[in-house]
Amino acid sequence: MKGIVLAGGSGTRLYPLTMVTSKQLLPVYDKPMIYYPLSTLMLAGIKDIMIISTPQDIERFRDLLEDGSRFGISLTYKVQEEPNGLAEAFILGEEFIGQDSCAMILGDNIFYGGGFTSILRDAVKNAEEKDCATVFGYYVPDPERFGVVTIDDEGRAVKIVEKPKEPESNYAVTGLYFYPSGVAAKAKTVEYSERGELEITSLNQMYLDEKKLLVRIFGRGFAWIDTGTMDSLIDASDFVRIIEKRQGIMIASLEEIAYINGWIDKDRLLKAAESYGKSPYGEHLRTVAQGRIRYEGNQS
Repeated sequence: MKGIVLAGGSGTRLYPLTMVTSKQLLPVYDKPMIYYPLSTLMLAGIKDIMIISTPQDIERFRDLLEDGSRFGISLTYKVQEEPNGLAEAFILGEEFIGQDSCAMILGDNIFYGGGFTSILRDAVKNAEEKDCATVFGYYVPDPERFGVVTIDDEGRAVKIVEKPKEPESNYAVTGLYFYPSGVAAKAKTVEYSERGELEITSLNQMYLDEKKLLVRIFGRGFAWIDTGTMDSLIDASDFVRIIEKRQGIMIASLEEIAYINGWIDKDRLLKAAESYGKSPYGEHLRTVAQGRIRYEGNQS
């Protein structure tokens, strides 16, 4: 399976913070925002990842992450000239995806919860072995701001609507999607919406119509944060700080995930730790290398 991080957009809701840098390069407590969506794809076992961003920001991501080898992954980069909608990511990534299945995560989405790795691996299996797409629902008090999924009494999706004026459900579709092979071809048939965008909801509706859309609900004890506003950006930093301080772990430690996955060895982990100097991030990697921390599988 291939992975895409969509890290485009102008981030106008975060002006003046984003007037000189990408939203996804802003700090969320102790690391750049882009580390969090990358960690989610890595927890899913995905090693080939494309980052899509704006013409002015793409080189900043390349400067930060390079080719991804220090995280045990392979990173490629693609420019999105204009923010034409989420479904365009698969059109831009058509050659990169090839005949593989593909996951996409929005660059400003943070997930955290027990058993997250198992949930992600199930979504990969559903795409690769059952030819089914998977999206994730999360209860929100203001569903009119999101794509909303309506679920029947047996937990099956019956309808998906983008930013409905009168929502039939409080379950928002999060910015994390898993699709089987052929998603790029489907995305190319999506028509522009009234908002002038290629809506991901339209793509999901195609799978729903074919009875190939699975919905996994993130329930109590699970956190999903969309860091697109000032308040949510602060909330995300506060959440990460509290979890890390209270539990003695680090969320979205990319080298740690690579080490646990067997993608890098202890020498490369220690070399990475050295590159971060005496920062808490570097100290954490040294602690991992020394075997003094227990991995719980939910660090995203």
